Amino acid sequence: MKVAVIGAGNMGSAIIRGLVSAGTLRADQISVSNPTPGKLDRLSTELPGIYTSARNRDAIVEADMIVLAVKPWLLERVLLELAPSIDFSYQIIVSIASGITIDDMARMLEPHCSDPILFRVIPNTAIAVGSSMTFICSSGASDEEIEDVRRVFSALGRADVIEERLMGAATALCSCGIAYAMRYIRAATEGAVELGLRPDDAKNYVMQTLVGAVDLLRATGANPETEIDRVTTPGGVTIKGLNAMERCGFTTSVIEGLKASVNK
Repeated sequence: MKVAVIGAGNMGSAIIRGLVSAGTLRADQISVSNPTPGKLDRLSTELPGIYTSARNRDAIVEADMIVLAVKPWLLERVLLELAPSIDFSYQIIVSIASGITIDDMARMLEPHCSDPILFRVIPNTAIAVGSSMTFICSSGASDEEIEDVRRVFSALGRADVIEERLMGAATALCSCGIAYAMRYIRAATEGAVELGLRPDDAKNYVMQTLVGAVDLLRATGANPETEIDRVTTPGGVTIKGLNAMERCGFTTSVIEGLKASVNK
């Protein structure tokens, strides 16, 4: 398989580096385009064999998968630029632009093709360290093509195929969710500092605690409430802390934040 990545920004570069690092693709199986040479030069130095170009059309020649790693407001312009050069009989188009639906892309391509193979993929910023939670939906794709895309993005964390109608909820939970998790870490760190811990120590302690919570759920498959029950004892400090958080609207705030983050 050959993959063309259009755009060498943070997401595009992370995808490229992740695929090579995971051994999913060799550098010479990847091409990348970007309007400014600096990012391309860095990738060429880091990954000998990768094909780089300032021209988007050159990058997609012979590619099986075209990953559009551009900002949402640039997607239509880039897609229309590429359309005359795309072989719609086999080339897969993958967009990671948030808020752009498959129907949106199909309308953009309507003058060139009535049945393109389209994928909408939403990763989160943890893709930069190979720990993204990525969601995939598609139109016009075979089971084999869906598996190819899932395999590519599974190399960068975890990737699940879902219905497009669920993309808003998934984005709120996992793409926006990175920021929500960071906000909890910050808040917990600030509270710990008020209690006397040093800021850097507190942050590291909170991060390890979250890793432990995730590992427990993965190992046991338990409902989070089950693990909460294991920690809380009658009259103990944990239940007092949880009840104080709930009085301040902890659960309600999380739910309302997720609902507010869903694109309408």
